[in-house]
Amino acid sequence: MPCPFMGSLNQAFVRNYGSVLMKQYGNFCPIISRNFRTLGQDETKCPFIQNTNTIVADAPKEMTEDIVESARPYSYDKFFNEQISAKKRDYSYRVFRKVSRLAADGMYPQALEGLDNRRVTVWCANDYLGASRHPTVQDAAISSIKSYGTGAGGTRNIAGNSQMTEKLELEIAKLHKKPAALIFSSCFVANDATLSTLAKILPGCVVYSDAGNHASMIQGIRNSRAPKHIFRHNDPNHLKELLSKSPEGVPKLVVFETVHSMSGAICPLEEMCQVAHDYGALTFVDEVHAVGLYGKHGAGIGEERGIEHMIDIVSGTLGKAYGNVGGYIAGSSLLVDTVRSLAPGFIFTTALPPPVLAGSLAAIRLLAGEEGRSLRAKHQAIVRYLKLSLLVAGLPQMPSVSHIVPVPITGADKVALVAESLMKRGHYVQAINYPTVARGAERLRFAPGPYHTPEMIDSLVTALIESFHENNISFNQFLVNGTCRECSMEYKFDMPYEETYKYPMIAT
Repeated sequence: MPCPFMGSLNQAFVRNYGSVLMKQYGNFCPIISRNFRTLGQDETKCPFIQNTNTIVADAPKEMTEDIVESARPYSYDKFFNEQISAKKRDYSYRVFRKVSRLAADGMYPQALEGLDNRRVTVWCANDYLGASRHPTVQDAAISSIKSYGTGAGGTRNIAGNSQMTEKLELEIAKLHKKPAALIFSSCFVANDATLSTLAKILPGCVVYSDAGNHASMIQGIRNSRAPKHIFRHNDPNHLKELLSKSPEGVPKLVVFETVHSMSGAICPLEEMCQVAHDYGALTFVDEVHAVGLYGKHGAGIGEERGIEHMIDIVSGTLGKAYGNVGGYIAGSSLLVDTVRSLAPGFIFTTALPPPVLAGSLAAIRLLAGEEGRSLRAKHQAIVRYLKLSLLVAGLPQMPSVSHIVPVPITGADKVALVAESLMKRGHYVQAINYPTVARGAERLRFAPGPYHTPEMIDSLVTALIESFHENNISFNQFLVNGTCRECSMEYKFDMPYEETYKYPMIAT
């Protein structure tokens, strides 16, 4: 397209004095001046193009004859309002409580709630061992901010791969006794990116997924578009039945969790891994609610049972027991490098910032040592005390062999009302309903930790009894004459295992 200004000049004059003209008048040209952009100017509005409407042809009749003129635009707000109203009617609308957890000595696990900063005790956080407020973890994070700033500056490919990132991945690999590890912005991303990538690139891959799997794994499997089979929750026999029908020589992934986040159940890990390997499948095991909490060094259920070698790919989180944020996988060097090289969820995501890297590294090392073992022992003791206190009070609780204590309250409206009643009495626990759990399986999910005290639990149980009465919920059918209604097992107090923590244990 000829320039309307330069084109009006003598061409010989332009050839001889073009460079002078460009330097003197170039900033007045909307095209040339793009290299000298001034804030606030819209350099795309060339007066020549704007005033010459015939340059851009009208759309041909064939492209416009089938366009239907709409009398009025679509009512987006009406649609969104209907969606939100439906969530509120069935009590599945999520209300985010204004809760600021306190980290000072003597304050954890308390928080400030609401606009008036009322003091409440937190029972549902997944900062299971209080690592987020541990001085060692805090000091590491603060020191890294002073040295390296608060942000990563971009993806690891563009902004650079920090030495702390590599140290953290080496520490995670060492923890799980794997050759390599890879960290992500969250464990949701770790599960989604890893499963979607592997199931997509492995030729003809078939996925076998536990019915109780977390949404992140379900999403990753769905995004891979690989064929899948669902086996009953924690059922190795059903898994074997499905795998026995699979064609030989086809890549297979078996995907499941160790500790289930909402029921507290722990899977039969060895049996499930053995079945998977018998049929040539890789095992992808989510240890999110187990890392930091089980095993001599806090590596999870695999370490506790001495079968880490049977897990091909382990995923974990830095955002629960380790008190920071982020997720990871660990496995063979080639597998991890394949995910690193091909997973969009890793490649195009900003790297974890320096304080998170330093805090996570400090937390893993802390919980792998003696102090970590002491915290885990206290944690399990206070969990037992809560379970026994609920039982003695006749309050319902779902069977759980882990640190998660679910109290079933059927009905989304009922569980929300009880949670509200507890909050009024100074205890914060979030109501769990659909889609986190199935309709009719609503519950309160308690996660006591080593910094909760027996006095706090006594207060909670009293508040829970009052809340059940207040909302007309029956709860006295779970203990009959001092024995469990289901199995007639008698429960009694035994000597505490540790004198400094007088938490009674269950004896049979």
